[in-house]
Amino acid sequence: MSESAQQTRSEERGRARDDGGSADAAGYLTPGARAAAAGTRYAAISAVFVGILLISNVVAVKPIAFGAIPLGDFSLPLVFDGGVFLFPLAYILGDVLAEVYGLKASRRAIYTAFGLALLASLTILVVQISPPADGWENQAAYEAVMGFVPRIVAASLVAFLVGQLLNAWVLDRMHRRTSGRYLRTRLIVSTMAGQLVDTLIFCTIAFAGVITGLDFVMYVVLGYVVKVLAEVVLLPITTRVIRAVRRAEMRSAA
Repeated sequence: MSESAQQTRSEERGRARDDGGSADAAGYLTPGARAAAAGTRYAAISAVFVGILLISNVVAVKPIAFGAIPLGDFSLPLVFDGGVFLFPLAYILGDVLAEVYGLKASRRAIYTAFGLALLASLTILVVQISPPADGWENQAAYEAVMGFVPRIVAASLVAFLVGQLLNAWVLDRMHRRTSGRYLRTRLIVSTMAGQLVDTLIFCTIAFAGVITGLDFVMYVVLGYVVKVLAEVVLLPITTRVIRAVRRAEMRSAA
């Protein structure tokens, strides 16, 4: 082989190595990127789960009255807190986390949500007690709407933590006992247990003495019933999401 031919072959091999190296570099993922890609669905579900808690905590300070149900000489007032619109979704996502990813991963999301809710409450407190700028005349309005109310904050944080941990534990325990069968029954039972404790703790700490008598009883009962009914109504969606996420995770692991 002539010297010029050898030189041409050498240049071609060099170009091939360069092209291969570029392709490898383009397809390379750092360990952190691989970990992020592997946990994309868990991270997304956890993020929405945390967001729902934070939003619900902000709006839960307002009691809402939707009239009353007349019963002869009596009427049953329809009293809720602002969190009734969104907070039931937290239990649905909690079910997805516990059923698909297990108790340990579910607890990690719950503790993360709890920590961020506590941080949000402390941030609101710091902003509240900080001196307002000259010309800003809305300090009283801020305190009235966003102000740090120890009872509400304590009620929300304790109720969420205990209720969600109980919901995840019951769902995981029933999953083991039934070998993964009876999904709908497990979802309803775990939600009933978690929401019962959650509602009792929140309503008692936050509004006992503020809402009194029959209004308080109806507030507790209606809040619990609405949250459980939300789980029942959305059950077909919850089961489909659980199965879809589980299939996606199994395909990723294959």
